[in-house]
Amino acid sequence: MVIEYELPWIDIIPAISEFSYNKTKDSVIGKPRKLNEIKKLYLDVLSAITIRTIHEVFEADQGNYLEIVTFNGFVTTSDPATGKDVHPCLISVRSTKENFNDLDLRRIDKQVCLKNMGAQVSPHPAERLPIKPIIEFDMVDNRFIDQNDILSELDLRPNLMDLTYGEFENLASNLFNKMGLVTELTQASRDGGVDAIAFDNRPILGGKVIIQAKRYKNTVHVSAVRDLYGTMMNEGASKGIIVTTSGYGPDSYKFAKDKPLELIDGGGLLYLLDQAGIRAKIIMPQE
Repeated sequence: MVIEYELPWIDIIPAISEFSYNKTKDSVIGKPRKLNEIKKLYLDVLSAITIRTIHEVFEADQGNYLEIVTFNGFVTTSDPATGKDVHPCLISVRSTKENFNDLDLRRIDKQVCLKNMGAQVSPHPAERLPIKPIIEFDMVDNRFIDQNDILSELDLRPNLMDLTYGEFENLASNLFNKMGLVTELTQASRDGGVDAIAFDNRPILGGKVIIQAKRYKNTVHVSAVRDLYGTMMNEGASKGIIVTTSGYGPDSYKFAKDKPLELIDGGGLLYLLDQAGIRAKIIMPQE
């Protein structure tokens, strides 16, 4: 589950810290709260809202359908350069139900707890300085389908050429997921030339990755590499990866040079599988 939560603005913190009565003047005097204190209290409120919301969601899941919840907290404001509404994200965190239920919420330090959970928190929330959400709503696509765990079954059929085209696409998705990406397999038809979509959640360096898997016995033609680049641009992705059981010609490498494209041939694929603890081989069928 991905939750997008509109957070309150900093004016939720009272500007007056305390009041005193002046008997001589018969008046009530307010003591202004210091700006640093306001900022500190505001961050505390954001942290409390985040943890409380995740708690409420997991607590309501009596059927145990939820495994992971991602919380994105944003504020609504206007861009001073354009005057248009913008929604900077100030806090983003993801937690499994098992790990969250292991917390003793009565005794935690909220900000330390969020840091331990790997939360992304704006260094200056009072200035609306945004951070990159861990997972965004645009990471949900109606082309996504459930994928099988082909990697764990590969020992029974170690020759990658024995896999069907669909199973090979599933294998590629499994592999990149094991390498730390969040991968989703797309349906076989009407996928827009996309076999799988992966999301690299690292701040700054991360982004959306388009994956194409080619279980080929012949060299992958340069047109497939060009198509991958066009698909990557159309999808707004930051990188494209094409993985095959065969190889690529010099035209493909020339086209991919200086572009955010990764060409993984059969040898490279076997190396990545070996790094993931999977022993496989590629035996081309006889003509």
